[in-house]
Amino acid sequence: MTPSDAVVGFVVAGGHSRRMGRDKALLPWDGGTLLDHAITRLGSVCREVCVLSGHELRYADRGRPVHVDAIADGGPLAGLATALSVASPRPVLLLGVDMPFVPETLLAHVRDALAGWDAAVPAVAEGAEPLCAAYAAACSAPVREALASGERKMTSFWPRVRVRVLTDADLARFGPGARLFRNLNDPHEYAAARRDDP
Repeated sequence: MTPSDAVVGFVVAGGHSRRMGRDKALLPWDGGTLLDHAITRLGSVCREVCVLSGHELRYADRGRPVHVDAIADGGPLAGLATALSVASPRPVLLLGVDMPFVPETLLAHVRDALAGWDAAVPAVAEGAEPLCAAYAAACSAPVREALASGERKMTSFWPRVRVRVLTDADLARFGPGARLFRNLNDPHEYAAARRDDP
């Protein structure tokens, strides 16, 4: 697998981790932290990897560029706006820091699925996964306009762009969606995932 120079990877690590009770990005995982694990996987498919740290500058010690949301309290949508601005005119590949079971092969598939589209987003039986998705520069203006109108949903700008939806059938070879996109929101989910991690 050759890392792409054409797509910039961004770890989405700007959440408040309220339900977890501590910063989930720094939770131990696979000999490092969840943040380290996300950076490593994105680095296998994108030569340039950055971190989106939300409303405050954090994680500068990881040796990667860190970017703060330009719009306060905009949630992941503000993070996407920041990523698109930083990477412009290159597309971006997002990976939520709390999604440790997304394999590198799936990230490469999502990255490559963007060709000819404005966004490539997995949408399995459990729902859309906009924090494991690729977005082209064409999404930038619609995302900013959605934020300006008060929208915060990651899908709010979809009607204005060409979205390639990657279904269960598209992703079946990578494993069941319920495991692939399992995210860790609270101590119980984290402990269960640690037990299940091979």
